[in-house]
Amino acid sequence: MTNIGIDIMGGDSAPKVTLEGSAKALPDLGEDTCLYLIGPEKPIHEFLAKNGLSESEKLKVVNAEEAITMDEHPVKALQQKTNSSLAIGFGLLSRGVLQGFGSAGNSGAMMVGALNALKPIEGVLRPCVVSSFPQKDGGFNTLVDVGINVDAKPEMFLQFAKLGETYARLVHGVESPRIGLLNTGAEEGKGSLLYQKAHEILKTAKDLTFVGNLEARDFYENRVDVTVCDGFTGNVFLKQAEAFYKLLQYRNIEDPFLEKFNYERYGGTPILGVNGNVILGHGVSGPTAIANMILATEKVAKAKLSENITKVFKK
Repeated sequence: MTNIGIDIMGGDSAPKVTLEGSAKALPDLGEDTCLYLIGPEKPIHEFLAKNGLSESEKLKVVNAEEAITMDEHPVKALQQKTNSSLAIGFGLLSRGVLQGFGSAGNSGAMMVGALNALKPIEGVLRPCVVSSFPQKDGGFNTLVDVGINVDAKPEMFLQFAKLGETYARLVHGVESPRIGLLNTGAEEGKGSLLYQKAHEILKTAKDLTFVGNLEARDFYENRVDVTVCDGFTGNVFLKQAEAFYKLLQYRNIEDPFLEKFNYERYGGTPILGVNGNVILGHGVSGPTAIANMILATEKVAKAKLSENITKVFKK
């Protein structure tokens, strides 16, 4: 069985929305997948009974009486709340009981938990977070990093590229991912000193298909499969895409392709570079987003993403 867990207390509207999302995801999980609901057992069992569900080989309840809120200090919260749904979830993942764990809770606590409980993969300087964007002719462009490493060093860009390349191969099925560097111009020598140095490192890297700089206006043109940038730039890019989608909704503009920018379709993004498969969801997630976060957790767990990244960095 592939065991995946969800933090029932994670998110702005937990546990109601996380339980509804869990129920929504159950029919779409594989026959060999078991979903662990981690949180206070009383409301969980009440919800299951009300919806005609019960514990089985595909559904388990793990009691966790404490919860880490969105505004708590990540380090202090994890140290003080050892019986929280987040702490217990990471404990189960680190011991191999779970093969994947997802939460829409405190993102800082998720990162601290991933680093402390799972530890970075040997050879990884800093874990990162990726987000995949649809391309106009099909496929995805995976952007990395989108928020953790706001003060990245040039050598980190090479690791971002390796992590993103592995993700694109295993999750999106790209045989030989093309790597681009997000920059202010397509020509060599463009950008800040940080990006100029990163370009030099990527250009001479072995075992990577680096195609050069990529301007933001060409991001959706299917020119690359993975785009590398520092976490500050990536987070601004991600938030701008979310803002544009909200603007389309406000203007009542409907389009099948543009609907692919709806974050609820993807549910969450993986934390890459730690010894475990972790999915970070959006705090404002509704039931659909939670369901898709669970399915994304199952997908990376079955792809053995963390294990395969470890193999890449052992080369």
